[in-house]
Parts: sequence; structure tokens; C-alpha cells
Amino acid sequence: MVEKLQKATWFKGRRGPVVLVIMDGVGYGKFEEGDAVRSGLTPTLDWFHANCPNTALKAHGTAVGLPSDEDMGNSEVGHNAIGSGRVFAQGAKLVNRSIDSGQMFAGETWKNLVANCVANQSALHFLGLFSDGNVHSHIDHLKAMIERAKAEGVAKVRVHILLDGRDVGETSALEYVDPFEAFLAGLNGPGFDARIASGGGRMNITMDRYQANWDMVKRGWATHVQAEGRQFPSARAAVETLRKETGAIDQDLDAFVIAADGQPVGRMEDGDSVVFFNFRGDRSIEITAAFEEDEFPHFDRGRRPAVMYAGMMEYDGDLHVPKRYLVTPPAIDRTLSEYVCATGLRSLAISETQKYGHVTYFFNGNKSGYIDKSLETYIEIPSDILPFEQRPWMKGAEITDEVLKAVASGKYHFIRLNFPNGDMVGHTGVYAAAQIAVETVDLCLARIKKAVDAAGGVMVISADHGNADDMYEHEKKTGAVKIEDGKKKVKTAHSLNPVPCIVYDPEGQGEYARELVAGLGISSLAATCLNLLGYEAPGDYDPSVLAPVN
Repeated sequence: MVEKLQKATWFKGRRGPVVLVIMDGVGYGKFEEGDAVRSGLTPTLDWFHANCPNTALKAHGTAVGLPSDEDMGNSEVGHNAIGSGRVFAQGAKLVNRSIDSGQMFAGETWKNLVANCVANQSALHFLGLFSDGNVHSHIDHLKAMIERAKAEGVAKVRVHILLDGRDVGETSALEYVDPFEAFLAGLNGPGFDARIASGGGRMNITMDRYQANWDMVKRGWATHVQAEGRQFPSARAAVETLRKETGAIDQDLDAFVIAADGQPVGRMEDGDSVVFFNFRGDRSIEITAAFEEDEFPHFDRGRRPAVMYAGMMEYDGDLHVPKRYLVTPPAIDRTLSEYVCATGLRSLAISETQKYGHVTYFFNGNKSGYIDKSLETYIEIPSDILPFEQRPWMKGAEITDEVLKAVASGKYHFIRLNFPNGDMVGHTGVYAAAQIAVETVDLCLARIKKAVDAAGGVMVISADHGNADDMYEHEKKTGAVKIEDGKKKVKTAHSLNPVPCIVYDPEGQGEYARELVAGLGISSLAATCLNLLGYEAPGDYDPSVLAPVN
């Protein structure tokens, strides 16, 4: 339990609510060409920048707990940082430490997985996102586990690859497949057989989140577990053929099964062990449920092999999902939401399905459910199930409608919302759609501004990471857009760019300097919001962007 917040002496708060707007995937671009935020028509954002205190916040790398500043931020760690007010070592860093120290392999879960395979002379399966994007997984973690499995006597390894094209280049799959096949060939020999067994695009199979599209998980289950689907002699053949036939980028490629002499090489059987090697939780929970839950209403699993299943990390600390995991996730405590509840303040969290879990679960330190249901309201607007470039406005209007009602109601002290458009549409790589996505958010900001004016509230506008601000690949030395096959090379991954922090305070009395504190990260948003609510932030929270005048 946390203690009530102490009232600030320098700031009494406003008569209306503090509204935290998270423009997911909207950063400050480094390059003019390829910046859909800069090229979009955004009169509201432009007005805020010209008339309100604002600064840039770091939203990637060490500023959000990742191993290095070469690591792009993501929505999970971004919302963790915003909601916790501090920086915790995150997924990739924790797994790196666990592997380097040997702690992973000394743990009970790893020992049991290996012992199960050795005792049953069965296969150890690895399933996960196949890249070095370092957002959901890293291929180096996979390689380290395969090497260790061989050293500990596992004879058969099968790898089920989810192609990325989202946190890495959109058509980079073979840049990972070919070296990995060579890596396996170097390990294979008498007494050890490791192969790629199945695969498909991450936005086509397996990696759904927030129960938005269980058919994705159903397709993944059929592919990885049952080995049902179109067969190919190799992963390279599958990628080349499917790409030629459909024109799809990696994240959207159809499922495939690797076969030899007409027989799948990696069907999961009774007595096998399975590791889902993604460390990030949101796109891991549904496939985990398919493996672990006895009562499972989402689709007919058919044959359900008796396997020993484990995740890379614990994906939900409250529900203890999965039952077995290799690396303990960060223990995030004393979140902004906990302090707000302890102080008796009423709050609202809202987004559409694609980011609902981010303004609730991740914002609350990887904890499911309410902290205090009597003080909190959570609203999920169901997302459309279709490619985001086809409807780039997403549910911006519907989210805004609910926010306007909440602001006008006078019920809430603190409102937090996420507009997913800049991120989800940015990931498609469709530049025109990304512009519309950003323009949609701008229209929504204009509506919220009017409501905040009427209520006498404050609006804090920021983001969890960049994306739509960097839609093309650029040459490192010159900054020129990369050209591939005569076309500009599209970038679908997050950017390494800073994000906005704008404070719109229409009834401000000059209590803080118009020049916001520079050089901070998005973890400082928590202290900022608490200050604007009229309270001092906890002493160990990262500093607020507000500098008191007196």
C-alpha cells in the first residue's frame, strides 16, 4: 500500500481535471522526408507548440529501461515508464542479464524443460518473433537457448518463426532466416537435430493481443502445434514463394509448414517441451492461454498435445500467466495510479482495444484489473478488425466522445487516454494513411481542448515513442532516403526520436516557468501530472517538467 500524496505548496491544482493525452507513435522526426507528423495538416498541434510550454522527452533506450540507446522504445515499456514515474530494467535487459549470468539455465523452469525432453527423448520447441528488433524478442536469446539445450543433452529442437517486418525492415525476413539456417547447420550432427518447423507473419498468425482477433491465434495453433497448412521444403522457399504470390510484407505473410518427404518436420507431440521466447507480454498472453487453459472457449483446438509449456517471462503478474517462465519480469511498484487512488482521486483510463491494455495493465505496472474500482473507470472502445491503413482514423472520434463526456461530468480528477493511430497506422508503412492518422489525432485534440477550456482543466500532450515521424529508411551517413527497386524504402518500425511534452493550462497563474525542464524522459510525465493535480510527487520519482516559480 502507498501513502496519500502530500499537497503541493506552490501549486493548488485547477478546478477541472488533468487530461493526459498519449499520442501513440507520434514523435519529433529527425528527417523532413518521411515524417508524416511534420507533413500532416496539424493546426491544433501547431497552435499548442506556438502558445504553450513544451519540450521534448526521451522515449527509447535507457530512458525506458532498455539495454542501450540503440534500442527503440515501444508501447509496453513506454507506458510502464509513464505510469510508474521511474525507469525499471525492462524485458530485453532482464533476459540479457539472465542469460549472461547463467541464471536462466540454473532456474527450475529451464531444468524441467530440458529434463522432460531428455527423459522422453522428445523435442524442445521454440516459438516466437524471429528478429533482433528487441521489442518483443531477440534472436540472440533464441540462439543461446538452443546452444544450451544441445549442451545439456536435448537431441531434437524445432523452431517456429514469426516473421517480423514491423520492428525491423518490412522485407528483411531472409536476413534472419539464412544466417540462422547456417547457425543450425553448425550445431547439427550426430545426436542433435535442429530445424525450422513452421512460420508466418506476426500480424497474420499467433501474435494477437487484447483478444482483438482470436482467428490469428487459431491459425497459429493449427500451424505450429498441428503442423497443418501449406508445406514448403524450407523457410526460404516459403518466404520467397509467398512474397511473390501475394506481395505481402513480412508481418502479413501467410502461415507455412516445413516438410520433408511430405511429412511435417515439427508437429508438437505428447511429451514435448515448448518455449514461447517473446519477453513482452501483450502479444504472448493469448497463445499462452491456448497452451495452458483447460476451459478454452475461443476456438476448437482439436488435438491438444500434453506438452510442458513455458514463456520467456511472466506475462501477467496478477493472473500468474504463464504457469512456468524463464525470467522474472520487473517488479514495478508505487505507480501513479496507486498514489492517485490512495489520495482518493477519481480517474478514467480509456482507449480502443489495440491500446486499452496499455493505459490500464502496462500503465499500472503490469497488473491486471482495477486498483480501486470505487475510484477508477476503465473504458475500452472495440477496435475494427481490418488493416489499419484502410481506416486510419481508427476509433479516435469515439474515444474523444467519451473523453468529452468525462471532462464535462466533473466526476474525474485525472483522465488518461491513448490514441493508437500514429503507431498502428505507422506500422503499416503506408505514408498517406499515416498522415491521415496524425491529422485524425489533431482533430481530436481540438475537441478535447474546448472541453478542457470549459471545465478549467489542464491537458498534458505526449507520446510513448515515435513511429509516424519516421516512415522511410535513411542512410546513416547522409540522411538520404534509401532506395530499393527504384522505390523509397519504407520503414515500419518505431523511431528513436524524442516525443512531445506540451502543457496546456488555460487558467494558469504563472506558478511554474514557461520554459519546461529539458533533457528528461517520459517517466517524468507521472510527476508532472501529480504536480498539476496539486500534489508533490514521491521523492524517488523522476523529476517533473515543471519548474516552480516560487
